[in-house]
Amino acid sequence: MKHPLRSFLRRLGPGFITGAADDDPSGIATYTQIGAQFGLAQLWTALFGIPFMIGIQEMVGRIGMVAGEGIGAILHKHYGRWVLWTFVILILIANTINIGTDLGAMADATRLLIPGVPFAALAIGYTLLILILEIFLTYQVYARILKWFALSLFSYVLTAIVVTTNWHTVFAAAVWPQIGFNHNFLLGLVAVAGTTISPYLFIWQANEEVEEEIVQGRKTLRARRGATAREIRNMRIDTSAGMAFSNIIMFFIMVTAAMTFFAHGITNIQTSADAARALRPLAGPYASILFAIGIVGTGLLAVPVLSASASYVLSEAFRWSEGLYRRFKEAHGFYGVITVATLIGLLINFTGLNPIKALFWTAVINGIVAAPLILVILFIGNNKKIMGKWRNSTLSNVFGIANFILLTSAAIATFLT
Repeated sequence: MKHPLRSFLRRLGPGFITGAADDDPSGIATYTQIGAQFGLAQLWTALFGIPFMIGIQEMVGRIGMVAGEGIGAILHKHYGRWVLWTFVILILIANTINIGTDLGAMADATRLLIPGVPFAALAIGYTLLILILEIFLTYQVYARILKWFALSLFSYVLTAIVVTTNWHTVFAAAVWPQIGFNHNFLLGLVAVAGTTISPYLFIWQANEEVEEEIVQGRKTLRARRGATAREIRNMRIDTSAGMAFSNIIMFFIMVTAAMTFFAHGITNIQTSADAARALRPLAGPYASILFAIGIVGTGLLAVPVLSASASYVLSEAFRWSEGLYRRFKEAHGFYGVITVATLIGLLINFTGLNPIKALFWTAVINGIVAAPLILVILFIGNNKKIMGKWRNSTLSNVFGIANFILLTSAAIATFLT
């Protein structure tokens, strides 16, 4: 008889990795800024966002499984090249900037753990490590490694436990929404929405569901089309666990920031590494070390997801051979895009570009891309020719439309503010 926990863990795959990758160093910086500026006032967004994230990621996961190909390939076939190339260009820009800020945060956080090591050496070292793992390991091995990197996010749970004493206040704030109708508060809500629901997550999960099917032996598109009820159920469990995990970590990061920085009047936390550094005098060295370890671990998870999602959509646009299951010699273009995007991201750290401004414009681009892409995903999810009996349910459409309205509002608010 299989142990229930072991059976559950085996079901975790693309959905869980996708959820964990959402808490990248850039996301950690955003959640820390929100907690530092507003205390527990926006903590409710962590729980509020779970069903919205599950709704959209379940949809893209189902599309990948049933269609047997990624979002980029579907756009190419059914929705015209101008739609495809608009998304390709914007996703490439946003993901490359995000890669750069994440690599910089990882190097900066490591200097807290190992003082004296040059920033450049660490940034280059992490870049090479990620590229070697992503390009030369098989998909099965690499997927297992990404799951282990995701566990580094538990360091934020431990950090919050170290710095928090009044959990009654915390949980009250989590379930009782507070809304401040002022510029900064609304901008904070926009930042949270733009950080938690990002286009690269859609691209990544749909393609990883395809990768899983290929690993199982379904190497042709015809063999991959369709899905069994059991496969859909397992995907939904995996996705729900991943999105819940993502937002629970977001919850604990906000709590840590509120209980340390906000409580001491420190509101100018600009990067995740700044947060780890500032924790030391407030909460002791252990809290600072745990926070820094989380930055490095989630960066090792998120950077490959960012580069691969950019490569998936560009490779599908050009009809190149693509997929992490392929060897380098079988997919030069696919791995070439991964390499170039990661290296350009690395170089951003040496251009003098302000990382906060870079993150802001990344959020703006993600906001521009996410809302219309969700609309296209809704059309795909309801397309009988593509989805057959696995077309969207009423509940899926409700959450999809709600996500579209939420992201559209966030994008408009970003420009207005």
